[in-house]
Amino acid sequence: MNTIYKERKIVSRLFAVLLSALLMVPLLSSCGGGSKNASVPPPVDDSIGRTVSDRTNQPEAKKGLGTGQKVALLAGAAGLYYLYNQHKNASQEGAQGKYYLSKNGRVYYRDAEHRAHWVTPPAEGIRVPESEAQKYREFQGYNRSTTGRDLTGITSSAAPAL
Repeated sequence: MNTIYKERKIVSRLFAVLLSALLMVPLLSSCGGGSKNASVPPPVDDSIGRTVSDRTNQPEAKKGLGTGQKVALLAGAAGLYYLYNQHKNASQEGAQGKYYLSKNGRVYYRDAEHRAHWVTPPAEGIRVPESEAQKYREFQGYNRSTTGRDLTGITSSAAPAL
């Protein structure tokens, strides 16, 4: 009878040690240093409820438009590519700062926390002088066109010189 008691005592201690170890796993995994990429928050899609026009002033698009000057509307991929080209060489961060072109054909910027924010062109389009808008003629959204190419496959190195 004494041996059964000892076996139960050993089994209960092993079970207690196992449970203690399992309870320590979350604590130990959260204390790790982690890599630099682990500290970057996930991307944010700001397209829900807001447009890029809410975040940016576009003096380039409206500057110098006279009543007799022809303009083109850039929406969709054309508007997005226009916004990317306007901001790709900026030195600051945030919505007014540098924009990046992702491999999946979307445009984003990074905030002060290095979180990616997806950019969407305004639904009403961007008014651009027709001479400048000609560069975006092949893209979907040029003068409200539903045909044309999107931004997939375009990277900063493969992008046409504008």
